[in-house]
Amino acid sequence: MSDAGEFIDLALQRESSWSRAAEAESRHGSDHRYYGASVGAVRGTVRDAHRRHPELTHDDITALSSELWEVPVFERRLAAVVLLQSSVRLLTNTDLTRIEGFVRSARLGALVDPLAVDVVGPLVAGLDVVARVRADSVLDRWVRDPDDWLRRAALLAPLRDLRAGAGDWSRFVRHARSVLAAAPQRDDGRDGGKVAERAVAADAVSLVLAEMARHRPDLEF
Repeated sequence: MSDAGEFIDLALQRESSWSRAAEAESRHGSDHRYYGASVGAVRGTVRDAHRRHPELTHDDITALSSELWEVPVFERRLAAVVLLQSSVRLLTNTDLTRIEGFVRSARLGALVDPLAVDVVGPLVAGLDVVARVRADSVLDRWVRDPDDWLRRAALLAPLRDLRAGAGDWSRFVRHARSVLAAAPQRDDGRDGGKVAERAVAADAVSLVLAEMARHRPDLEF
């Protein structure tokens, strides 16, 4: 483990709480392990890691994020998300491949949503024209992917821009309609788990529309 990775992991374990870990497992499920560190502790730990290692380059940041993500502990993976959030200006369209792997393995809104809204969205928005075209083609592929968590990430990625009065609303509408056309009907009690899994992408449409109703009520869907 790298020095920065070991520092973050040990700091998160020191912030552990049995009761918070139990509550987090109850809320998020048992696909991850939990230290029980608070979100504030995770963010503070990543800030401290940046202060201890100000020399971290793009390659260092992305490697560290993968190192943290590799172990399925919720707080480690959340720290990877925060790390990418805080370094998004260093990221490029080629980093979408790594992030795609994170989304596919997370299968949890508490990790997928901030990856989409606070990492993928700003990453794509900050690219030059050529790189933006390539990144947009990646998001187009995500929307067509059978993995609904990946589709959810593609739908949520433009939320910050849209909320701020920018972004490509017509493109979001096209993506949203394609997702809603494939959305499951109301659960009839059979195969309920798979129906709930498939609904996560359609729920992202509702989330964006609710945000737009507050911030840009002039937009039509």
